[in-house]
Amino acid sequence: MLALNEVCYRYSKSSQQVLKSVTAEMEAGKLHAIVGPSGSGKTTLLSIMAGLDRPTTGGVFIDGVDIAELDMDRYRREKVAMIFQAFHLFPLLTAVENVCFPMEAIGVPQKEAVARAKELLGSVGIGEDKDHRYPANLSGGEQQRVAIARSLASGAKVILADEPTGNLDTANSTAVMEILHHLAHNRGYCVVIVTHNLEIAETADQIMRMRDGELKLQRG
Repeated sequence: MLALNEVCYRYSKSSQQVLKSVTAEMEAGKLHAIVGPSGSGKTTLLSIMAGLDRPTTGGVFIDGVDIAELDMDRYRREKVAMIFQAFHLFPLLTAVENVCFPMEAIGVPQKEAVARAKELLGSVGIGEDKDHRYPANLSGGEQQRVAIARSLASGAKVILADEPTGNLDTANSTAVMEILHHLAHNRGYCVVIVTHNLEIAETADQIMRMRDGELKLQRG
């Protein structure tokens, strides 16, 4: 579903290669983990897959189509969804409103968006007793569940997660990973996580290790 072909990246006005000929395939129905030390290029690679940065050379393909040929705003709205370590919820919007936001951005009527948002929140364990709370009134684990629900709202089938359990305790980390595994294995999503947590990485269907800008398959 998502493929990288000889992707290289360097910062403008710099000769240093941050990514070096990265080639990989990430399939629907599987959870893929990218591990590696800080500064190895993991987050840069995730940003390129999300369409937030463009490779210097090489290409990113979704369902066989080079994303460089697509409308990038639409790609980021409808094809891929990001989950962040710091959640990045809108602080002045409730949980329901946060999940409604990407749907309303693509023209879904408000009534329909609210109903769908409540359904999505319920699917990740946020019930009606909490779905009208603001992020500050939710625990870290609950905020990350809201972030996952929001990532599903646009209909994107690729989920890119940057340290999704980095700010969570063990119990909440396990719960979040169970949701991501369910999305991959039972609902056919292509889930890619970047993580420093080797225990979490070991639960993935495919493990790739990044070092000095090079990505190598470790397992899967």
